[in-house]
Amino acid sequence: MRILAFDRARYAHETRATVKLALPLIAGQLSSIGMNAVDVVLAGHYNAHTLAAVAVGANVWLLALVCAIGVMMALPPSVAHLDGAGTRGEIGPLFRQALILAGTLGVLLWFGVRHTGPLLRLLGVDVELLPDVQKFLHALSWGAPAVCFYYSLRGLSEGMSWTRPTMFFGFTGLCALIPLGWIFIYGKIGLQALGAQGSGIANAIVLWLQVIAFTAYLRLSPRYRPLQLFARFEKPDPRAIFGLLRIGVPMGVTLLMEAGMFSIAALLISRLGTVAVAAHQIAINVASITFMVPLGLALAITVRVGNAVGRHDPHGVRYAGFGGISLTLATQCVASGMMLGLPHLIARAYTDVPAVLVLAAQLLRLAGAFQFADGIQVASNGALRGLKDTRVPMFITVLAYWGIGMPVGYALAFHAGWRTPGMWVGLSAGLYVAAILLLMRFARLARKETWKRAQAASAAS
Repeated sequence: MRILAFDRARYAHETRATVKLALPLIAGQLSSIGMNAVDVVLAGHYNAHTLAAVAVGANVWLLALVCAIGVMMALPPSVAHLDGAGTRGEIGPLFRQALILAGTLGVLLWFGVRHTGPLLRLLGVDVELLPDVQKFLHALSWGAPAVCFYYSLRGLSEGMSWTRPTMFFGFTGLCALIPLGWIFIYGKIGLQALGAQGSGIANAIVLWLQVIAFTAYLRLSPRYRPLQLFARFEKPDPRAIFGLLRIGVPMGVTLLMEAGMFSIAALLISRLGTVAVAAHQIAINVASITFMVPLGLALAITVRVGNAVGRHDPHGVRYAGFGGISLTLATQCVASGMMLGLPHLIARAYTDVPAVLVLAAQLLRLAGAFQFADGIQVASNGALRGLKDTRVPMFITVLAYWGIGMPVGYALAFHAGWRTPGMWVGLSAGLYVAAILLLMRFARLARKETWKRAQAASAAS
């Protein structure tokens, strides 16, 4: 039973290491939220039509974005395994295969985003908005390959436990988007005002600037020089690419299931009137901002668990995983406390309309109640990614979000008469089921790995 004894020093070490990795990642994720806010503010001040077109187009773009992020998230745990195992010579070839995968995926997403007309009509998008939504997406589609390349570069750096570039290039993109969006949307420095199309152009340019800058950093930084990342380019290796897809595709589906649940919930809530839509938007915006903290921690947990697996350290797997999850719970205490204790104050920062204020405060209390579930599910998923366990978590999220969360929310909102709060109760139910099952999954795998290593050591001695 000694292998199960709690080592306080080891726990403290893992906690410090996770925090050190996570802080830049959290900052990088917040910069992504900031870019969305810049788009909304610039488009909103131009005119309401442009704001609506950008909002609709951004929701469609989100589907492509989560697919790209999910697939390319296969790289950080793979690099972390090699780094932990001390086989850094294999990182460069794997990274170059990831670039080939990113280029192929980027072309597919470029094509898909440019042919979203049938989807927009199926969703019932206002015919007056359709032309500008498509102009926005056509312009932004040129940034699809850049997104895939960016997450390859970022995944390499994060897998090497160096997360500051994520923060730096994230904020660089945010700072670049403000003047570029202003120029292309409003038609400054002699250019024609392009409205929604200008927003798409500005975002595509920023995405490519981030890729160029990140690539230059990787080529010039002494930290990465021993890896010889760009020394040569091999032919596509089906085995390596399939290995990345085997890990990444389930993660893409997982992200799509979660993003899809919230997107469909928003569309369903739109049937309940403008007050419901406005209140939902306020509550989901606050929840999205607070979610960046556990998401950043989850990305760091993936790397720490991956490092432990690479160096054949089963105790490290447990301390990295459970230490990160407990740290996430601590941060969620703060977020939950704010939403449960100050819902009206938070809602008042968004609106002064009494009806919206009352409903938004009610939804914020519900959001406060599911903060713990949201933190546990994303942190547990991060730990499982570190073990390269992605297929079972994919099925868990499909069951939790679409087998439980959405049906319960729909039934409560539209059949039980609970309206918008009913939908949020359903979302909470889905998150809690996912949290419990994912945590149990990691606990089982970590325990199995620990006993397996212990028995092997005992047999060897």
